[in-house]
This record gives sequence, C-alpha cells and structure tokens, in this order.
Amino acid sequence: MTLKNRISLLVSLLFTILFGLASTLIFVLYSNFRKEEFRDRLEIKALSNIKLLVNVKQVDNQLLKIIDQNSINKLYDEKTLVFDSNYKLIYSSIDDAKINWSIDDLKYLKKNKTFFKQQGDYEVYGVFYDTKDRDFYALISATDDYGKRKLLFLRYTLIISYIFFTCVCWVVTSITVKKLMSPLSAFHQKIKKINENNLDTRVESKSNNNEIDLIANEFNFMMDRIEISYQKQKEFTAHASHELRTPLSRITSQIENTIADSTTSIKGKTFLNTILSDVNQLTELINSLLILSKIDNKKHENTEVQRMDEIIFSAIENLNKSFPDFVILFEMEENDNLDTALEIKGNKNLLEIALGNILKNACVYSDNKQALIKISTENDNLIISILNTGNTLTENEQKNLFQPFMRGENSKGTSGFGLGLRIVQRILNLHNTQIMYNVPKENTNLFQLVFHSNF
Repeated sequence: MTLKNRISLLVSLLFTILFGLASTLIFVLYSNFRKEEFRDRLEIKALSNIKLLVNVKQVDNQLLKIIDQNSINKLYDEKTLVFDSNYKLIYSSIDDAKINWSIDDLKYLKKNKTFFKQQGDYEVYGVFYDTKDRDFYALISATDDYGKRKLLFLRYTLIISYIFFTCVCWVVTSITVKKLMSPLSAFHQKIKKINENNLDTRVESKSNNNEIDLIANEFNFMMDRIEISYQKQKEFTAHASHELRTPLSRITSQIENTIADSTTSIKGKTFLNTILSDVNQLTELINSLLILSKIDNKKHENTEVQRMDEIIFSAIENLNKSFPDFVILFEMEENDNLDTALEIKGNKNLLEIALGNILKNACVYSDNKQALIKISTENDNLIISILNTGNTLTENEQKNLFQPFMRGENSKGTSGFGLGLRIVQRILNLHNTQIMYNVPKENTNLFQLVFHSNF
C-alpha cells in the first residue's frame, strides 16, 4: 500500500472511530437524560397525588381521579396506585394500564424511600411518603412516548449523520491527501526516469522548507556527488583506454611487420599470429570501453535527421568487410508512412555502431551465416527486427542480456567480451529507442528495435 493511501486510510479510520464514539456518547447521554427527566416527572406526579389525599380533606378518591384525569401534567398510559401504612390500596387511577407490584416492592420502598425500574414498555417509579400520622406508598407507571420519539429521532439522525459525514470524510481526505502528496508523486516520477544518461536531472524545490522540499534538496545534493563521481569514472576509463591504444597499436604494427618479414620462421609466424589475435581482442575491448565512456547525451546531440535504411546498409557494408560470407535478407513493409518513419533524429555514427553490433551478434551466433532484417511500422513507430537461427538464451540469461561482460552458454567457443549489447542499449537509450530480445520459436533469436516517433 502506498504512503498516500495509508495516510488517507488512517485519517479516515480515525475520524470514523472518533465520530462513532462521539455519536454513541451523545445518544447514551441523551438516553440517560430522558430517563432522569421522565423519572422526575413521575416523582412530581406521585407526590402531588399523595399530598392531595393527605393535606386536602375535602378531596375524596373520585374527585382526585377527576383532577388527575384532567391534569395538564397527564402522562401517556399513566397508572397511579397509593397505599397506606398497612399496604392497603387507598387510591387507584381510572386508567386501564396495570402495574405489577408486590408487598416486597412496598417493603423495599420503606427501606430505600424510592425506586425506578423498567417493566416492558412502561417505566415504574415508587416513592415512600412519611407523615406524622401515617405512611403512604405511591407507585406510578407510564410510558414516555414523547421522549422516546425524540430519542428515536436522535438515533436516526446520528446514524444518518455518521454515514454521510464518514463518506464525506473518506472522499475529502482522499482528495486532500492526494493533492498534498502530489509533489511527492511528481518527485517519484522524476527520479524514476533518471539513469546513467541523464544524471544531470534535478528535482525542483521551493523555499518553504517543508519535508518534501528538504528531501528534494538532499536528493539534488546526492545527485551532484553521484554525477561528479560518475564523470570522474568515465574520464578515467576514457583516458586509460586512450593511453592503452597507442602502445597496443605499436605492438600490433611490430608483430605484423615481423610476420611479414621473410626471415621469420613458420613456427615463429604461427606463434606471432596467436599473439596478434590476443592483441586484437585486447584492442577491441579497449575500443568498446572507450565507446562506452564517450556515450553521453551532452556530447552527442540528436538533432540531425537520419535515414535508418541508409544507416542499416552502411552497417552491413562494414560488417561484410569482416564477414564476407554472411548473408543479410531484407523484408520491408509496404506502408505509406514507412518513408516518414525511417527518418529518425540521431547521431549517425552511434546508430551505425549499434546496428553493426547487433548484426555482428547475429552473424557470430548464426548456424547458417544468415540473418533476416524486417522493417515495419506500428502506431507511427519504426520497428526494425533482426532474426537469425541458432542457439538461444535461457530465461535467466535473457534477464541479464544487456549487462556488461554478460555472455550466455551459446557463446562458448566464440571470442568476445560481452560489451557489444551493452553498447547497443546505451546508444539506443540516447535515441529514446527500446530494444527487446525474445525467442519466437525454437532455435530462433529475435532482436526488435522500436524507434518512437515523438522523439
């Protein structure tokens, strides 16, 4: 999970939990408040009935029932019972509701003065009233229909609010975090494109010194050091390679002159030819390292338009000097856009080296000294395919195919250093070109070069 999604999830979950706890707390507090408020109303009602019976001598039971029935404080489904000190019922309201009571309830009242309990949908309040002459017990039962309706409304309001604001929170949090993290996403996309060909790339940072800008500044500082180290390494390789070429050229020249000398024995010439072959391989290695060190997009501006078909023919002509028996077959797609697609902005010399290395590779590893070049287009992109038959690479070897000094099992008995395809890849990267290798069928090697039209 990405950091952006993780932050959005944590913030949204935190809001969801806190809002849920707050809603639950509000509901519980209001529910307790309703019970306390209804309990107070029942207490007031019970005490008022007892006081009327005790303090107003002119009020009999019937009159009290009429007063109770027409009271402004009349409760819903109210039932009132009043008992004397002998637990005898002395007053009962005319309501049809019933109160389940027992002597134990009245004894509990005498000891604890009051109680409040739930009986189904009804809430029952009991109170003990003590006078100088005698004691009274009152039980009153009713349902808080009005309060429960408000409680139900509050419950639905909280549930709907919880669902609505939770959804809003998740959406707003996701959008906000995405917007806040957009500089980090841009930073990620920028550094993902950095390779050995564009080490001069730097990430823009503002002056507000937030965490992302601090990371960007440190990254730029790190890239400065990496670029300097890389340039020093390339300069050393280039200078070393250049310095080695001169003595190797002299050695080669002296060996060739000695071989050409008529006084040299046949055995000596054979020995010198072996040495010359090793020296030539060493020279080829040094030339390859020199090419790798010089490949740099600063030094090779790809502004000139080149014809790829002409570069291919030039590479074939150079290859035929070393491999005169090698046969190149051609297939060109009949397409109106092909002529335009063949025009590529690039460095002619580097492209010739790249195609020459691929063709040489096809020649060396071919089992019939033949290769097929197919030129086609796809989505206005130029595709150059080079096929040859012979031993193919395994899947593990294909993963490291473009690594320096990598050689597959099929290279046994073949001279080389494993730098040719590395050079090809570096050159093609400079030209925004992809190179892919696959095995379309048994004993068939296929290299595909895709030149993008928007380069």
